[in-house]
Amino acid sequence: MAEENGLISIPLLNRNIDRPAELSDRNPRCLRHTLLHRRPDPPWNLQASLTKKLKNECVCTPRAAKNGLFNLFPVLQWLPKYKIKEMLLGDVMSGLIVGVLLVPQSIAYSLLAGQDPIYGLYSSFFACIIYFILGSSRHISVSIFGVLCLMIGQVVDRELIVAGFTSADDSQAHEKLNYSESHENVTFGGVVYTRSDFAILVGTTVTFVAGVYQITMGIFQLGFIAIYLSEPMLSGFVTGASFVILTSQVKYMLGLHIPRTGGPGSLLLTWYYILKNIGHTNICDLITSAICLFIMVPIKEVNERYKKKMKAPFPIDLIVIIFATLVSHFGKLEENFDSSIAGEIPIGFKPPRAPSWTLVPSVLVDGIPIAIIGFAITVSLSEMFAKKHGYTIRPNQEVIAIGCCNLIPAFFYSFTTSAALAKTLVKEATGCQTQVSGLITAMCLLLVLLVIAPLFYSLQKCVLAIVTVVNLRSAFRKFLDIPKMWQENCIDTIIWFITMLTSALISPELGLLIGICISLLAFIIRTQWPRAVLLGRVEGTTDCYADLEAYTNVSEVKGVRIFSFSAPLYYANKDNFSTKLHSKTAVNPELVVAWRKNESKESKQKDEQSDTNGVIIVPDPFDFHTLVLDFSSVNFLDMVGTGVVKSTCSDYQTIGLRVLIAGCNPSVLDSLSRARFIDGNDEEVLFFSVHEAVEHALARHSG
Repeated sequence: MAEENGLISIPLLNRNIDRPAELSDRNPRCLRHTLLHRRPDPPWNLQASLTKKLKNECVCTPRAAKNGLFNLFPVLQWLPKYKIKEMLLGDVMSGLIVGVLLVPQSIAYSLLAGQDPIYGLYSSFFACIIYFILGSSRHISVSIFGVLCLMIGQVVDRELIVAGFTSADDSQAHEKLNYSESHENVTFGGVVYTRSDFAILVGTTVTFVAGVYQITMGIFQLGFIAIYLSEPMLSGFVTGASFVILTSQVKYMLGLHIPRTGGPGSLLLTWYYILKNIGHTNICDLITSAICLFIMVPIKEVNERYKKKMKAPFPIDLIVIIFATLVSHFGKLEENFDSSIAGEIPIGFKPPRAPSWTLVPSVLVDGIPIAIIGFAITVSLSEMFAKKHGYTIRPNQEVIAIGCCNLIPAFFYSFTTSAALAKTLVKEATGCQTQVSGLITAMCLLLVLLVIAPLFYSLQKCVLAIVTVVNLRSAFRKFLDIPKMWQENCIDTIIWFITMLTSALISPELGLLIGICISLLAFIIRTQWPRAVLLGRVEGTTDCYADLEAYTNVSEVKGVRIFSFSAPLYYANKDNFSTKLHSKTAVNPELVVAWRKNESKESKQKDEQSDTNGVIIVPDPFDFHTLVLDFSSVNFLDMVGTGVVKSTCSDYQTIGLRVLIAGCNPSVLDSLSRARFIDGNDEEVLFFSVHEAVEHALARHSG
């Protein structure tokens, strides 16, 4: 391409553009070129770029300060616009129901993390308040999450042994809800700790480190990672994780006492324990679960079907929980039938305490996967529910929000939190509109912590399990969409299926990672083997071109082959480009050259044709004189791609066929320019559109 005075010239066919008078005497079919002058990119300087960026970002004006404050605290944007009549009822209902669910689940997940039950309530309480202020999602429920609790528990168990505490097995953990009953003490950093105190010290320190990592990710704008979380992958992750949640609730539904499991394969191992102990099913819990299930499912379906006509869904979850608590209390189901109940919850708050700086070096590495998984789960669910309900979230703000949900509560005896799938599904299904629901949940937890904890003593765990399982219906409904998904896009369906299976059978966090990798692999595959076709002119038009094989009213332009490649041309698909080009044009220049050399030696074979890999080597003359490469769908060229273009043009010109390139975008033109592809002959090779290239080829050949 010619470069004059810093301007890059892009040739175009003239369309009603005034030209010098001497050109008007030429043949009417002769080309008249005009030049589109593209401004070159300004010279890039790192210092200047950073200075400009800092000037734009660090602006000390009242308007900039207000925007910065509103971006950091999204609650300031949406809370003044809150519509009380339309939103409050749904938010209150969902907040109350999630709050009631969080009480026993916080107790159970605290044990997974190796902590006293009250610390789980602290964690959920502070997370709800902080996310209400900082979160950009309207629907997700931020609280303790089973996967993260297991990871915290592994670190706690390790550090307890290192500190000198003896190991406690699962049976002891099931028998003792409160680790403070243990009288074993050790001295660490000059301070005497009980097992319970040291366990929460480790938990808060890991949480603090994870929070620092997450906030750092937000500051450095690493929320772009969310773009790699495709919709099929997210849907598969949610469905697979729903199986894990369902499995974790079965033991409560049946009243079984089985060992806790965690890590890869925990779903299969849990089912093994369930089937092994199925004979020990608690009949009371089984009957209660069945009754609640048969009551809730039909009403939930009615809520779903008539949700547009109802101001708020019928609060069947809350009604079932209240009624079941009364029946359990007055029927003395625990005493008479050994039914598993929520039990006693300690009340009150403890004064704040800083994490252990001495422990920080020991848990620095442990905090990395916890931070990444917590962020990934939160952003995944935020993206999914935002898309479902028609709004957007800011991934970088989500990272900062979840980081603050970990860093700040670490000073208040809390451990790691993130978005929780089961409670988010419950929250959405019960009418949540905004994060006011999260504030209501926090108020419920506050009441439990300070006042009404004894009222939940008789609440059966099987009832809470049923509430959780029933609200997983939307995730499991995705199986009904598989035929439709397969018909629309088989690759996306495979991504969904692999992510779902790995999330369920291995673990949710690994399933998410595998899903991301499969999505990236699918992108590479799609660009490595893209669509490549020959174009022809649509009958009845002069400048419209379409796929010759796909349409019946498209005919080939005599003497011109138009090859369209629908992908970036780079190192991964260079061979595919050449193979398809040779196959579609039925000419392989290398074989033609070899055939001609052989013909000169053996004249008897001059009329023979060669077929190699579907490519037919035809004798001279060819049935076309010009090859047009349609690059309108080529987004970029790398060094290898540029080399392929150069070699293609050279090879075809060697055997007497001209090559024209049409529809290049500025990025492709820059790549060709930097590679010194044409060196002044751009007006004869590069064209703005396929039609102009075709007209040029026909005019030149006829002239």
